[in-house]
Amino acid sequence: MSKRSFRGRPKPKKNKRPSAGGLMNQMQQMQEQMANAQSALENETITVTAGGGAISIVITGHQRIQSITVDPDLLTPEDAEMLQDMLVAGVNAAIEQSQAMAAERMEGITGGLGGGLSDMLGGLGLG
Repeated sequence: MSKRSFRGRPKPKKNKRPSAGGLMNQMQQMQEQMANAQSALENETITVTAGGGAISIVITGHQRIQSITVDPDLLTPEDAEMLQDMLVAGVNAAIEQSQAMAAERMEGITGGLGGGLSDMLGGLGLG
């Protein structure tokens, strides 16, 4: 019978838990990244059109309308109701796209966390 070497046997894995200091450091880094992303969103814009391009709306990542452009052909009294409807549709679409952009930026930072933080961000209109 030959002898077996026990040197090749894998050692039992230790349960590696991140230290409290390491977690705090990660949270601080994530906070800084979130603050930077929020700041960047203020300067990012999305342009949304409605009514087949008759209306153009520019909105920031902070859901602030920067401009609304209306095709001059729509500025007749007969078309006022249609113009109002297109403005509502365009502004709502712009807000939805701006919120989606903000959520996407935040998800890139918080992607590894569970639903708790996502729920919290959702309450702020960011998730």
